Amino acid sequence: MDMFYVAVELRRRPELVGKPVVVGGDGARGVVAAASYEARRFGVFSAMSSAQARRRCPEAIFLPGDQNLYSEVSADVFDVFHEFTPLVEGLSLDEAFLDVTGAMKLFGNGFHIASEIRRRVREETQLECSVGVASSKFIAKLASKAAKPRATADSVEAGAGVVEVLPGDELAFLRPLKVGMLWGVGPVTLEKLQRLGVTTVEELARFDLRTLQTMIGQAHGQHLHDLANARDDRPVVADGDAKSIGHEETFSDDIYSREEVKTHLVRLADSVARRCRSEGVSPRTCTIKLKFSDFRVITRSRTSVTPLSSAQAMIRLVEPALDDIDFQEGVRLVGFSTRNFSEPTSQASLFDDTAGANEASDLDAAWADATSAIDEIRQRFGSSAIRPASTLNTDREPGSSPWGPSRPPTGRSSDSQ
Repeated sequence: MDMFYVAVELRRRPELVGKPVVVGGDGARGVVAAASYEARRFGVFSAMSSAQARRRCPEAIFLPGDQNLYSEVSADVFDVFHEFTPLVEGLSLDEAFLDVTGAMKLFGNGFHIASEIRRRVREETQLECSVGVASSKFIAKLASKAAKPRATADSVEAGAGVVEVLPGDELAFLRPLKVGMLWGVGPVTLEKLQRLGVTTVEELARFDLRTLQTMIGQAHGQHLHDLANARDDRPVVADGDAKSIGHEETFSDDIYSREEVKTHLVRLADSVARRCRSEGVSPRTCTIKLKFSDFRVITRSRTSVTPLSSAQAMIRLVEPALDDIDFQEGVRLVGFSTRNFSEPTSQASLFDDTAGANEASDLDAAWADATSAIDEIRQRFGSSAIRPASTLNTDREPGSSPWGPSRPPTGRSSDSQ
């Protein structure tokens, strides 16, 4: 998808079309999630700090983002993908691989299918996407980048929309590209390759493999050498069940106490548990994530003997993990996630109460009826109709904007705007 988060926002804010728009947190700790091509002309890109983005483009218009809306629109886009093939491997909300080999007799060749996908996405969502067509995942991804619009210092140039690399033309397509475009070439690897005099894919393809492996490692060297020579036989793997479900948030000001951290964990867990129930899964493992003021990150996981459905049981499971953590240096980010899923069950234990269930499992059973009632209330009156009492001091929807707060810090506070 082309500048997906920004494009979704422009759909409901058409007066901002053609302006430098940034989605992300605009506070001192904010991060750019997406930038319009007009903003990219000034060197603003995703993952950049919002402070740096403002320095590069003082006229940028910052929007806080709406992760829930982006997820809904993404589902609409993926519905279009599944009209053409069941073999859809999602990379993120706005990117996927499609294996259309089995659909060509029905829909035509790869270029025609790509064009139809673009038309259907535009028709269903009023958004634009760029499609790369090739015989491998790696080449198709690079072709999709080549199909996108391009921001230059003077203007925004329209993209081709679809770029196809025919079988046999892969090397001719790859050779002129900068080596930094290869999967697995980050800043450290790029610096090592440049010291070797390798700047293009063609130079890497011709470089001695053993020397390359000595410099960057055997497996990594083999991987990059294969890609540079257009060798990529990985299949498209259709999406399965979610591996994890979670939310995390960055705060305007550090928080310094166990009680404040727990309050935010309760809010996040309430939303995560609701998402799990809506997807018909129950986790056994819950994880908390804390990032401190010095950017040190710790995680703590706990696993229940039975699957859990209620936020109350999930918090009870992980709460003891907070006991040995020193919060005095300040916490800037709190996250809560779940994994190890199974289908929900209310089956009684075959063992007695103490031998077959832990405290979290017992609490989950006790909250079963209340949890169902809470879901019914929210379905009828909206997500904010009922929530834990300790979360009433903030109107921010958990996970709605994970790219940092949108207000400047004002001192110690537990408020996450």
